Amino acid sequence: MKLTEIFKQNTYSLSFEVFPPKTDDVYDSVKTATEEIATLSPAFMSVTYGAGGGTSKYTLDIAKNIRERHGVPSLAHLTCVSSTRETVLQRIADFKEAGIENVMALRGDIPAEKANEDRAQWDYRHAVELIREIKNSGANFCIGAACYPEVHPESESQKQDIYYLKEKVEAGAEFLTTQMFFDNNLLYNFLYKIREAGITAPIVAGIMPITNAKQVERAIKLSGSFMPQRFKSLVDKFGHDPAAMKQAGIAYATDQIIDLFANGVTNVHVYSMNKPEVAATIQRNLSDILGKNA
Repeated sequence: MKLTEIFKQNTYSLSFEVFPPKTDDVYDSVKTATEEIATLSPAFMSVTYGAGGGTSKYTLDIAKNIRERHGVPSLAHLTCVSSTRETVLQRIADFKEAGIENVMALRGDIPAEKANEDRAQWDYRHAVELIREIKNSGANFCIGAACYPEVHPESESQKQDIYYLKEKVEAGAEFLTTQMFFDNNLLYNFLYKIREAGITAPIVAGIMPITNAKQVERAIKLSGSFMPQRFKSLVDKFGHDPAAMKQAGIAYATDQIIDLFANGVTNVHVYSMNKPEVAATIQRNLSDILGKNA
């Protein structure tokens, strides 16, 4: 099923992101975790794609397994940074052959060893180029793209960010998934600005449950996310106690999602970090809300 069909339904949806293994020796354990999350029957599941395509085979295998064995719509990530056009076209062909219907088109993180290269020589420098490539390939994918409520780290301003976001939508992105955020007001402000700019694509809000204190530093490093004082207080109070921090982090994420639903954001994507118990607890916390008319 194409995700745009899900977004047309007038109900709240909850979906989960999983990531593929980096090596063969942990493939089985990662596959088991993704299958446990799939048994929750989420609206869909996304499967990430390593920088430079290092985990591309696993991405395809897991996305295909989720869809075929568990009947859960899958969203396969595809990154293009530092990849050749030949490689990207092969990935597109592989996804098409496997019956994948939904693709998340991303630039991806620039590998450290390529940070000083002349990017003008790369086949792809931005996600919009990948989106155009997918559209021109003839593959009938539902294409998603990323958006940044707090501004992309490489953008000069939010105005510039929104300009490039509109370019991605005009190139063929049919829905947009946000980077993680911890203050819902940032999203509401962002939504107002992009709608004012004429961007009408469905927005999927990305929520990251912080279940241990070490994740805070990583989240800030990856996305530059603003941490509101109430969240900092939570980490200061419970960060030293793993069980308490896990419970508090899940509660905070649940509270964010409830607030989003209450304020008209109908589609939420949880970055579940391959943790079935976290996904299950959040879904259980929302059991009487999910499936209700939006």
